[in-house]
Amino acid sequence: MSLLRNWRIIVLLCLTLGLAPFFPEPHLWGKVKWIAGGAKGMSLTDWFDVLLHGFPFVLLIRLLVLNLFLKKRKN
Repeated sequence: MSLLRNWRIIVLLCLTLGLAPFFPEPHLWGKVKWIAGGAKGMSLTDWFDVLLHGFPFVLLIRLLVLNLFLKKRKN
C-alpha cells in the first residue's frame, strides 16, 4: 500500500504535524485566522509554515476525494 493512500499515516500526520503545537491553540488554526484577518505582517517564513502544517490536510482531502470517485466508478 502506498504511503499516500494509507489512512492511518495521513490521519496521524494531520493530528501531529498538522496541529502541533497544540497549546494555546493549534498552530495551523492561528495561521488561518491570521490569513483570514488580512495576512498583514506575514513573512515568507509564515507562508511556508502554513504550507508545512497544512500539507497533511491536503493529503487527507485528496484521499477522501479519490475514495469517493473510485467508489462511484466501481458502482
